[in-house]
Amino acid sequence: MKFGDNLKKLRKSKKLSQEELAEKVNVSRQSVSKWETGEAYPEMNNILQLCKIFNCEINSLVNDNMVDLDSLDEEIKMSVVKFKEDKQKKMKGLSKAIYIIARIFKVITIIGIVGLLIAMIAAPVATSNIKVKDNQLKVFGEKIEYERTDTYITFNDGKDNIKTFNDKDEVEAIGKVLDYIEDNNMTRVTIILEFVLVCLEGVLVLTNMIFAKLDKLFTNVHNGDTPFTMENVGYIKMISYLMIATLVFNMLASGFGELLLEGGIDFGMNLKDILYILILFSLSYIFEYGYYIQQDSNGKMYGEENE
Repeated sequence: MKFGDNLKKLRKSKKLSQEELAEKVNVSRQSVSKWETGEAYPEMNNILQLCKIFNCEINSLVNDNMVDLDSLDEEIKMSVVKFKEDKQKKMKGLSKAIYIIARIFKVITIIGIVGLLIAMIAAPVATSNIKVKDNQLKVFGEKIEYERTDTYITFNDGKDNIKTFNDKDEVEAIGKVLDYIEDNNMTRVTIILEFVLVCLEGVLVLTNMIFAKLDKLFTNVHNGDTPFTMENVGYIKMISYLMIATLVFNMLASGFGELLLEGGIDFGMNLKDILYILILFSLSYIFEYGYYIQQDSNGKMYGEENE
């Protein structure tokens, strides 16, 4: 679309006559008429003034697709090219940083997935070799003395290695685990611990998938001409679904953790979690809706009249 067509379209969208626009820019009505018919181009200071009036960017005003860039005078051409180039460089730099970070975290989550698998295999062996009696903790035959009060728990392995916990939540949690072990209820502890580890494993697997989709999304943004493609919309939708699933697995891990430490189970979700799910679920459809608006109405919202 040429400059004159853009100017005419923007002027009509603001319901301005040529005279009214000329007055705002401080030029004659004939000048505005010549700009719209393509007989002349405004000076750079007038273009900047037009951008302020229509609240738009230079490339949107001068030529949205840059098809007729060679038809512009040199001053305008250089300003538009620099504007477009700077914006592209910033977007490509940001998208590259994001997909590099996504790749780093993909590796980190894979390491975590392997570590949790090892923990899941080792947990039954470890719990079967833990005993508690008379303030003494035996782990694989190694004796660790502990002193326990309502405000602190201290562990001493007899080799000058002493560890004290005095945080209220830590003392309460460790105390309940010691009670479980002392009551010889290790089967219950093992089963619940395995459930917690499985849920955490699910969280890590889903998180790895999220970073994989982010990698593909922002690689496409970096390499493509436009981010608004159906492939990218699909990635955004999948990321939102995976994040919802991650919240659910976190909720399950928290619930089984409560069962281990409190003797009860609570899979409740707070208002913040529900809000996150609503935002994430809606986000993909907002992007998809925006894509179809762009395709069907050239960027105009439905309901706007063409004047």
